[in-house]
Amino acid sequence: MTSTSIARLKITLDEVKPVVLRRVEVPLTIRLDRLHLVLQAAMGWTNSHLYEIRARDVGWGIPDPDWGGGPLDARKARLIDAIEDTGAKTLRYLYDFGDGWEHTVKIERITNAAPGLTYPLLINASGRCPPEDVGGPWGYAEFLEAITDPQHENHAEMTEWADGPFDPDNINIDDHAKAVAALAKAWARKPAVKRKPAV
Repeated sequence: MTSTSIARLKITLDEVKPVVLRRVEVPLTIRLDRLHLVLQAAMGWTNSHLYEIRARDVGWGIPDPDWGGGPLDARKARLIDAIEDTGAKTLRYLYDFGDGWEHTVKIERITNAAPGLTYPLLINASGRCPPEDVGGPWGYAEFLEAITDPQHENHAEMTEWADGPFDPDNINIDDHAKAVAALAKAWARKPAVKRKPAV
């Protein structure tokens, strides 16, 4: 593994049908707080809740100084550290402790970066991300039942709450790819500027 190694990650939203799945490629040296942002952009979440990335029995997230047993600081760990320190090949990503969205993040392969590409990069995506605050996987199942059945007693309410029709299979991959690419651009190393010597 080199400093230019890339990890291909398969991210699956657990306990949700239809399947919500993403594949991204990220630098192996990505900090875990940035990996969280990549997962948010790739999935389509709004980054409005707490999170934790777990490798075996170790968790990283936003530390709470008032709670001694909380997660380690995600800003101070990299993906390669999590893999090497724990031996894990699969990570768990929990988003929104209230709704409890759990994701399985499988490291499918590690390879060299392709010349000319900027990482992170969304490779493919299927399934639309559930709306925020819908109540986790069980609330989402109830939401889908109501929104897809015009005869359902909560159909009108759920359609209004979702701001219109919601098709769980319809995903705008370009929007997700652009969101991930925007992170890659923001994090890209800027070329050193040569300064003119003082006269």
